Amino acid sequence: MPDIPVGSQIFDLAFHPTLPTVYTGLLNGKVKAFRYDEQGQHEESFAIRPSKRSCRCLDTSEDGSRLWAAGKAKAIFTIDTVTGTVIQARKDAHDSPVNRLKRLMPQMLSTGDDDGVIKLWDPRKSDPIRSYNHHFDFISDFLWLDDKKHLISTSGDGTLSVIDVRGKKPEPVAQSEDQEDELLSVVSIRSGSKVIVGTQMGILSVFNRSQGWGDCVDRVPGHPQSIDALCTLPSSYPSSHSTILTGSSDGLLRAVQLFPTKLLGVVADHGSFPIERIAVDLGGEGKWVGSAGHDDTLKMTDLRAVFEDEEGDEAAEDSENVQSAPASDIDREEPDGAGDKSPCREGTPSAVEADSDEDVQVSDSPKEKKRKSKSTKNALAGKSKKARNQIDADSSFFKGL
Repeated sequence: MPDIPVGSQIFDLAFHPTLPTVYTGLLNGKVKAFRYDEQGQHEESFAIRPSKRSCRCLDTSEDGSRLWAAGKAKAIFTIDTVTGTVIQARKDAHDSPVNRLKRLMPQMLSTGDDDGVIKLWDPRKSDPIRSYNHHFDFISDFLWLDDKKHLISTSGDGTLSVIDVRGKKPEPVAQSEDQEDELLSVVSIRSGSKVIVGTQMGILSVFNRSQGWGDCVDRVPGHPQSIDALCTLPSSYPSSHSTILTGSSDGLLRAVQLFPTKLLGVVADHGSFPIERIAVDLGGEGKWVGSAGHDDTLKMTDLRAVFEDEEGDEAAEDSENVQSAPASDIDREEPDGAGDKSPCREGTPSAVEADSDEDVQVSDSPKEKKRKSKSTKNALAGKSKKARNQIDADSSFFKGL
C-alpha cells in the first residue's frame, strides 16, 4: 500500500475494530480518518481539530462508533466516527498532558499523563472512577489482561505496575523493582503468560506472570536503539504465540521471534525517522500493520508479504534437506565395515556425539577435524548492564541491518 500522507507528525494511530478505517492523532491537534481497500487505495474520511494542541493518544469503542482522543490539552474528547464531530469534551481531565489512553472494557477507559498519574473513567460520566499516583514519571504504555481484569502500565520511572480495576484501593496490586531503564512499551505473548517490555536501551525485558512481577526473568539485547512500540501478530499466523513486531528509534519495524530469539525480517523502513506507534488493523487480526514515525506519513505494510513468503521458503528448505539426507549418508558409508552399527549407549546427546567421533577416528579414511570458530560477541549487548537472569541473543540477530 502506498504511504498515506497526513500533513503533520503522527503521535498515535488506531484502527476501526471491524472496518478498513484508520485514525491518526497529529502534532497540530487534528484527528484524521482514512478508508482503505484490499488493493491499497485510500481516501480521507474526515478531519477534525478538537484542540489546537497536539493529539497524543487515540482509541476506539468496542463497536467502533466512538473514538476517544487526548493529548497536550489535558482533556479527553469523544468523537462520533460516523459524522466526524466531537460529541463530548472532558476539560481538565488531568493536571498534566495525557500521554496514553486505552479502552479496557465497554464502559471503562484508562489514561496516563506526563506526571505518572493513571485514571480510570466511565465514558458515561464526567468524573474519574479512581486515580493512581504510584508512578512519578510519564506513563508510556498500557496492556490489558482481560482474564484477571488487570491493567499493566509502564513508566519512564523504570517500573511496571499492575492495577486490579475491580479493587477499591487507589494503589496497585504489584509493582516491579526499578529496572534501571525507561520502560517504553509493553505487549503479551503465549496467551498472556509472558509480558514483553521494550526499553530505552534497546533491550526486551521478559516478565513471567507465574513468577510474579518483582523483576524480569530474561533480557534480550539486540536492538541498536530504543524500542518505542510493540505489537503482536494476528493469531492466524502459526508463530504468533512467540513472535512480536518491534518499532525502534533506528526507523526499522522488525519481526522478532522469542524462545528462541531470532530476527524474522524487517517489515517496514522509515529511514532516519524513529517509529513511535505500530498497530494491526481489524482488532489486531487483519493483514495490514500501520506504523508511524516522526515523518508526516502513515506507512501501511501487508503482513502476508513478509510471513507467508517466509513460511514457503522454510518449507522448501526442509524439503531439500530431506531429499539430500540419504545421499550424504551413503557417501559416508565405507565398504570395510566402518558403517556397521554398534550397540547404542544411553546418555545425553553429547555422549552420542562422542561415540560418533570415535567411529570416525578408527575408520580407514579419517576426516580432517575442523576447529570450531569462536562466535563473535554481540557488540550491541555490551553497551548494557547484564542482569542476573539475562540471556545473550544470537550474534547474527541483526546482521546486515
